[in-house]
Amino acid sequence: MPSDTLLITGGAGYIGSHTVRHLLEQHERVVVLDNLVFGHRDALPADRVTLVEGDMADAALVERVFAEHAPEAVLHFAAFAYVGESVTDPLKYYRNNLAAPLTLLEAMQRHGCRRFIFSSTCATYGDPVRVPIDESHPQSPVNPYGASKWMLERVLRDCDTAWGLKSVFLRYFNASGCHPSGEIGEDHDPETHLIPLVLQAAAGKREHITIFGTDYPTPDGTCIRDYIHVCDLASAHALALDYLRGGGETIAVNLGTGRGFSVREIIATAEAVTGKTIPVRHGARRAGDPAELVADPALALKVLGWKAARLDPREHIESAWKWMSRPHGGRYRK
Repeated sequence: MPSDTLLITGGAGYIGSHTVRHLLEQHERVVVLDNLVFGHRDALPADRVTLVEGDMADAALVERVFAEHAPEAVLHFAAFAYVGESVTDPLKYYRNNLAAPLTLLEAMQRHGCRRFIFSSTCATYGDPVRVPIDESHPQSPVNPYGASKWMLERVLRDCDTAWGLKSVFLRYFNASGCHPSGEIGEDHDPETHLIPLVLQAAAGKREHITIFGTDYPTPDGTCIRDYIHVCDLASAHALALDYLRGGGETIAVNLGTGRGFSVREIIATAEAVTGKTIPVRHGARRAGDPAELVADPALALKVLGWKAARLDPREHIESAWKWMSRPHGGRYRK
């Protein structure tokens, strides 16, 4: 029978590690399964978390984890998330983001574990036909990354029909920021997120930041995005767990602030936070970049009781700058 243990796949990654920290503060018992390809051992408190190093596609390993720990729920973060790479190597993304989780789901079915919280994405919506985007917006992903997430959502709905698996699909908008303690943060290689790239330019770790497209139909001509602080994402996972423990049905929920900020606004805020001039170059639009992506987060408040607490991107940038300004320079040990 399931215990009160939570299994966190990809728990040593950026959003996963912040969620682990939040769950520990809620006195939850946590086991992390991570192959450490993109995750970091140092992102986890070794004295409070059981880390199983390995891959969710390893059926024998996953079976051993379920046999030993009998998790009552799975919070699933493990995925590849580079949009451009997904276009050039789609099979890598379908194998890791869609096929590999089937091994996890098979173990859940065998062991009677019927609660699943899925780290999904607004990329399942594709190019928006209306903004802000609510959960009834058509799902028409434009790249294999978004498609792989959308397909797993469908698999999870079918598992609900077949054997009663209850899931929450948390469709993130633009995750940003770092833990306010500065102890854990964002460390991707390569880095593709705007805020750390801008701060790397401020710190002199890259020569400039490139703005891809200055002729969008937005007030300043640059793309607008909804930036959601990683600690707010973490709290949403805990509330999603409460929702499922309370007998909640399978549901998809947007996680965003409902407010959008342009690339130029983010750069200007980063200059104000750091006190440094950030070198900027202008480039052509990137294929597949919508002018505006902003969430309608009303359902998250209605169903989960969740609302983003950090609405001002200045707070996101300040926490990321604190992480980057520490002696490690915003990097974990290799």
